Amino acid sequence: MRTRKSRKPTGSTVTVASLVFLGQLVTFTGCTTPETEPAEELSDVTVYEGARVIVGDGSDPIETATFVVEDTRLIQIGRSGDISVPEGAKHVDLSGHTVIPALVDTHVHLRRTRDELIEDLQHKAYYGVGVVMSLGQDSGDMPFEVRDAVLANTARYRTAGRGITRPEPGRSEIPYWIDTVEEARQAVQELATLEVDLVKIWVDDRNGQYDKLTPELYEAVIDEAHQHGLRATAHIFSLDDAKGLLRADVDAFAHGIRDMEIDEEGVALFQERPNVVLVPNLPNRGVEEDLSWLSNTIRPAELEELQARATDNVDAQAVFAIQAHNLATLNSTGVKIAFGTDGNSAWAPHVEMADMVAAGMTPHEVIVAATRNSADLLGLSDVGTLEPGKSADFVVLEANPLDDITNTRRISDVYLRGKVVDRGGLSANWIGVNPQ
Repeated sequence: MRTRKSRKPTGSTVTVASLVFLGQLVTFTGCTTPETEPAEELSDVTVYEGARVIVGDGSDPIETATFVVEDTRLIQIGRSGDISVPEGAKHVDLSGHTVIPALVDTHVHLRRTRDELIEDLQHKAYYGVGVVMSLGQDSGDMPFEVRDAVLANTARYRTAGRGITRPEPGRSEIPYWIDTVEEARQAVQELATLEVDLVKIWVDDRNGQYDKLTPELYEAVIDEAHQHGLRATAHIFSLDDAKGLLRADVDAFAHGIRDMEIDEEGVALFQERPNVVLVPNLPNRGVEEDLSWLSNTIRPAELEELQARATDNVDAQAVFAIQAHNLATLNSTGVKIAFGTDGNSAWAPHVEMADMVAAGMTPHEVIVAATRNSADLLGLSDVGTLEPGKSADFVVLEANPLDDITNTRRISDVYLRGKVVDRGGLSANWIGVNPQ
């Protein structure tokens, strides 16, 4: 067992079904190991002026905003003319652009060697993701070492370590396979020693292939997690399992309900538990899409394959309709919605956001879900919104995503911890093409 020094998970170092699945098949080459950022630097102040700023908390955008970054932190933000600009500061003109907080993806499964994991995190950063949460497929020390490092040009990494499920031979042997309450509690105790960022459980029989966690077992996992100050999130499929988990005081769902439309009892159980967070993780909409916006990190042949499969699919549309209905219903009743993509496709967050809007959420609601609400779910206090004192993690867009959520794909620059991500260098390393 790996023993770690005490550390509060404050972040201080701090489905897109078939389409994303296809994206997972893409192999990126030429990973560059980033340099570790220095712990301290001389004071460096930059003033960003003229952009529309979407703070991430649901408030109205700040039109023609000015914000000030010192080293890695935001120190001022507001309307231009209301901000005291420090003498000697560098100035960056963002007129005509929109700025949003860097995205937080609460559900990823990335590759498992250190170099591959770092390259995946670089891809995430390229597409404006500041933090990712690996849900249940991490073993050994390396994921925790990457989590605790501060690396340039990479999204920050958070991990649930090994997830918990009933035995699933033939799938993955990384999760804890449990059959008794004692095994359930022991698994959580080991995870608590590692100081995981969430506890992940699977409650799914995979279309009758396996026995799934019983209420007795997942109740023990959730209770033990809470005793150790940890939140538990659940992979689910059915409405009945969602109801049972809500009664067991689960903290979050890593998927929406997928087998049927939610009923009044299900809605009531959510409403009785206002702290529960839903990460919908929508499937592919099954509609034809233009994927040319992916060209900067995908080789032409791979993009061609993806584009050929991005066609209308009636069966996929029916699957999406159920989950879209459930998301719209729960969102309209005030359930807290967060954001996750379930995979390693770097661009999946932008597909997921468009899917959430297609399901009935407004672009502004989706941005809040993908920033503040997701940061809150992970217990991260220094990211998720653009406010004084928080990390300077933001994305500069060429157009307003409140007008069209697909404008989140029109990225001009990404800043993480106050430093611009070298998107041109990353792209050139991957496919020999600089972004335009």
